[in-house]
Amino acid sequence: MEKPPIVPHNAVIFLVLPVIALIVVPTYGYMVGFGLFEWGLGVLFGMLTLHGISAGYHRLWAHKTYQAHAAVRLFYAIWGGCALQNSILHWASDHRNHHKFVDDRDQDPYAASRGFWFSHIGWILRDYKSGKDDFSNVKDLVRDPIVMWQHKYYIHIVLATNIALPLLIGYLFGAALEAFLIAGLLRLVVIHHCTFFINSLAHMWGSRPFSDKNTARDNTILALVTFGEGYHNYHHAFQGDYRNGVRWWHFDPSKWIIKTLSWVGLTSRLKQASQLHIEKATLAVQYNQALRKAERLHESDRWNQHLEERYAQFVLALEEWATFKQEWYKSKKNELIATLERAELKQRYAGLKQNVKLQRQEWHLLTAQLAAA
Repeated sequence: MEKPPIVPHNAVIFLVLPVIALIVVPTYGYMVGFGLFEWGLGVLFGMLTLHGISAGYHRLWAHKTYQAHAAVRLFYAIWGGCALQNSILHWASDHRNHHKFVDDRDQDPYAASRGFWFSHIGWILRDYKSGKDDFSNVKDLVRDPIVMWQHKYYIHIVLATNIALPLLIGYLFGAALEAFLIAGLLRLVVIHHCTFFINSLAHMWGSRPFSDKNTARDNTILALVTFGEGYHNYHHAFQGDYRNGVRWWHFDPSKWIIKTLSWVGLTSRLKQASQLHIEKATLAVQYNQALRKAERLHESDRWNQHLEERYAQFVLALEEWATFKQEWYKSKKNELIATLERAELKQRYAGLKQNVKLQRQEWHLLTAQLAAA
């Protein structure tokens, strides 16, 4: 089968530039050397571009998980553009198709089912049918003047942020070429592959605690180099959530920044999945894994019955607690509710919460017994 034609400008950007960076930067470093200023500037540019892609291109525009002030949108449009991963319009359209057709070899633009090379960079290098421009799924973004401004002047933004700005800052500090090589060239190549790892490695390496319906995986190491994007299994399960790292200990700087900006009114309407849906999704994955394990055992019917009963009891406890939780929060805001009635509600809420804890313990005990069988 004949392969689609190579896209020349993409081949130069994603194949030639890395080779130049790998030759020129070490050679210059060995012969002349780089200082802390250039490395610091490179890290700063890297953080800004990563955040522009993560919080801007991805969570703000592709998934509409929150709303942002025009100043924030302009900031993300510029620094997301600095990442040289196409305009917001192109990027969001591709990404929405990725979620709609995930792992479909013919319709997912960077389907991991086609292998590491294709999902990492191969899909960009050739004019594949699955990656054809189709803005029918981003009509909402066409109405955003900042998105359209960036789309129109994308090349200007790329040149200004990747070449002119590093050179200017470097010139002001007496290190124009050094600043360009580190903050411009090397940073660009590193950020490309860090973010591309989400399309490739994050669909091949890691855990699937929230959904086993597709190849997306949670990977803490990738989260560290992508501003929190590595929690990819959670993201595919709950793509409307502004958080990727849902646990408090998850490394997700984009989540923290978006939340912080909401405190001063620069972001708003932050969407997040309910704890009930998250718990039920996690439990469903564990239940399916346990059923597959039970099928291989001698007394599979007995194990299946135990699992089904315990699973149903756990789900019921979660739903009762979540339903009453809403009623409890409403009662806390209602000043007309008598003190005695509020105390009874509080006691009921505590009882349901304790039941969830007990059901969780019983479930873990049963799955531990199954694992040891």
